[in-house]
Amino acid sequence: MPLRRRAATVLAAATALTALTAPAALAAAPPAGLYGSGDPTYDGVWRQSYALLALHTEGVTPGAAAVSWLTGQQCADGGFPSFRASTTTPCAPKAEDTNATGIAVQALAALGGHQAEVGKATAWLKTVQNADGGWSYNPGAASDPDSTAVVLGAFAATGTAPESVRAGSGRTPYDALRGFQSGCAGKPADRGAFTYPMNGKKAVNAKATTDAVRASQGAGFVVAPQAADSASTAPGCTGSADPYASLAPKASGLAGAAWLAGQLSAGGQHLTAVTPGADKPTPDYGTTADAVVALAAGGQQTAAKAAYAWLAANAGAWAHGNPAALAQLVLAAHATGGDPRHAGGADLVTQLTNLGPAPAAASASATPSPSASPEHKKKDGGSGSVGTWLIVAVIFVASVGFGILLSTRKRRQV
Repeated sequence: MPLRRRAATVLAAATALTALTAPAALAAAPPAGLYGSGDPTYDGVWRQSYALLALHTEGVTPGAAAVSWLTGQQCADGGFPSFRASTTTPCAPKAEDTNATGIAVQALAALGGHQAEVGKATAWLKTVQNADGGWSYNPGAASDPDSTAVVLGAFAATGTAPESVRAGSGRTPYDALRGFQSGCAGKPADRGAFTYPMNGKKAVNAKATTDAVRASQGAGFVVAPQAADSASTAPGCTGSADPYASLAPKASGLAGAAWLAGQLSAGGQHLTAVTPGADKPTPDYGTTADAVVALAAGGQQTAAKAAYAWLAANAGAWAHGNPAALAQLVLAAHATGGDPRHAGGADLVTQLTNLGPAPAAASASATPSPSASPEHKKKDGGSGSVGTWLIVAVIFVASVGFGILLSTRKRRQV
């Protein structure tokens, strides 16, 4: 995903952890109807949409307040910002972004009954499509694979064939995605992977690959499990022509899936990344969850299930208290046929439900999450049991993420 959203994820995670560990005076009350207690400035629409998608997929009907909060974020022209503090004040055009709009479309389309909002949002997305067929995070900037994948999934969620969404040049979102794939000109170890543009260069990137692999199959964030594996192979580079340049979308995605499965296998069924402030790679739970959904979209069930098994055993602490992270795990479980109510001993669905307004209806198997009990909060999240060093560390991570976020935002607005 674009750096602005990557930084927002760091900030959201740090804010969620702060809410669990810091004294009450440090935590602000979240807007009514919103999932999670962290600052929504940079991820409000994103995490709300993710939560609504995941709960709906698991048979939980979100409360009216949660849905109204999301629809109220929409601007008059159809786009969505990351967060709109005042819904009575007109949106600033530069505040709208394709990622918030794209995931909001997917959530509202899944819930049903929001044709007007979805229609306005997709119309807005068409107006900001780039000539290469793709989208940037902020309209007017160069396309990136993550944003293109989110928007492609939005059109797919509305029943619109992505290949029919053409820019004035005639190019489609699939054309844009293929332009980010590493082919025969790249290193043999990079072939099939997708790149992310940064400072005028394109570098192979696991997150860009997961998003592009999923989108190349015409899928959004919700992927139904498939019964059998499909072959994921990358074309050979023996002739003078680069076969990657002419791959059909699904074949392009399968070539990326082959690279992605190899990375997961080499890493012990998970991906790693160097987070802000660290000098060594650590498990990248979020991108691993995205990889599970991407592989499932391409029919790579064996590889997807292996990665999800690792997540179920290891990602509980990472996702705790974070609506978007919990939603990612729920959707990863769904894509592999797993049970998110019994994921490594945790009930992810109930944890997510407890972070927002009471649902209108829930499946009968929903039970109160042990993590929501007063005893658990006192043991793991009470201010009396947390050392000052942990609070300082959380604030440091949040400040690092915020600094990256601001600097990237400035670059994208230039």
